[in-house]
Order: sequence, then C-alpha cells, then structure tokens
Amino acid sequence: MACAFAPNGQSVACGGLDSACSIFNLNSQADRDGNMPVSRILTGHKGYVSSCQYVPDQETRLITSSGDQTCVLWDVTTGQRISIFGGEFPSGHTADVQSVSINSSNTNMFVSGSCDTTVRLWDIRIASRAVRTYHGHEDDVNSVKFFPDGHRFGTGSDDGTCRLFDMRTGHQLQVYSREPDRNSNELPTVTSIAFSISGRLLFAGYSNGDCYVWDTLLAEVVLNLGNLQNSHDGRISCLGMSSDGSALCTGSWDKNLKIWAFSGHRKIV
Repeated sequence: MACAFAPNGQSVACGGLDSACSIFNLNSQADRDGNMPVSRILTGHKGYVSSCQYVPDQETRLITSSGDQTCVLWDVTTGQRISIFGGEFPSGHTADVQSVSINSSNTNMFVSGSCDTTVRLWDIRIASRAVRTYHGHEDDVNSVKFFPDGHRFGTGSDDGTCRLFDMRTGHQLQVYSREPDRNSNELPTVTSIAFSISGRLLFAGYSNGDCYVWDTLLAEVVLNLGNLQNSHDGRISCLGMSSDGSALCTGSWDKNLKIWAFSGHRKIV
C-alpha cells in the first residue's frame, strides 16, 4: 500500500496489509529469481500500513501511518519504535490514518490525514498530543502533502474536494471542488495529491481515472490529464513528482504507471 525511497536513494521502505514496514537495501545481492532480500522488518502496528516517509535529512528515521489510528516514528537501524502518535492519547485520530507528510522546511513537524475527516499536525518531539487539528472535510482524508514553502499543506478526500490549509493559523485557504462525473453523475473521490515544485500547480488523482491539474492560487482547473488520448482507464491510486519537478508519475488500478513530462511553453490556453 505504500513505498518510499530513503533520502540517499540506497534503501526502499514499503508497507501494507501485513501491518509491517519492510526495508530493502538496494545494494543487496538479489537471489536467483531476482528478488531483493529484506534487510529489516519494522513490526508493531496493529493495522495495515497506509503510508511511509523517511525524515528528509535523516536516513535512519521513518514515519508510518496505519489503520490502527496511529503514526509511528521508527529508528530504521535498530527496528525500534521511537514514538507513537495517537493511540491511547486523547488528541489522536479516532479512525484509520491514511497518509502522512513531513515538513521539509522543519522536519520535526508532520501532518496526518485520517478517516475521521480531520488532519492533525504533530511535533516528533512531543508524541503525547497533536499540535493542532484541522477540520473542513466531510469524509475520509486520503492524502496530505505539504506545500513547498512548509507553511501550508494540501489535502484530498472522499468528499471529492482538495483543500489548502494554513499550518499555523489553521485556516482553510482554498477549496478545489469539481463537477460530478459525466457518465455516472457521481462525485469522484480524491485518492492522491501532489504539488508542483513551485507550488503553483496542485495535481489531484480521482477514483474515476481523472487527474486534474489545479491552479493552486485561483482554484481553477488548468488541465485534466484524464481527457488526454493516452490517459488511464482505471482509478488513479498514487501520484508522485520527480525531485527536479520536470515530470509527474501517475499509478492506476489499470496496472499502468504513466510519466507526464512538462515541456515547451507552459501557456495556459
């Protein structure tokens, strides 16, 4: 259900329905079938692992979110849990946690999105309580992503909207609402989001295979990749930006990954 590269590119973490997070060292020797051996398994969650992200400036620190309503900070070298966020603490999530995003400007802070319809801000130095809780969505929050400046973050939800929040004030700055699906007349859910490197564009993947490119400031649709000739014909399940911002990757239930590259004049017609 989740995978992430370590900052140095030498390891990959992945987690899913076995409630564990497996670490693979990419320098390991593959076996005869070409499979990499697992170098460490992080166990302790009591529910599926929904997302994982390495702390940007630390190879040995990893944060996971889970269906057990918690997030965990791990020491990858020892396999030990450093901190548990939520759980028995009153300010934690009250339903499955679906997504985490670490603030690259201040790596002590991260946000988590949950099926309890809220997003919570955490300080990894204070696990006992959430710093702030953000309300606004009316259904599961499936995806959270910090804005490049680290002062704001975006969300995507089963209520069909994306939203932009101010981390410090808690104010909702923008709502990105789309029309219902032309074929089914239902409102597709947002499964995954990503920002362009400048933050000017917000990419949102939907359950009907659409991928909207939103103007973050104006909350207007610049382009729907789902309308292009070679688009996906299944639910968009994940999105990722290349680190240099030159391309977007979309993954789908149609079993394809597609790379969308930005080239030429970026004129909005």
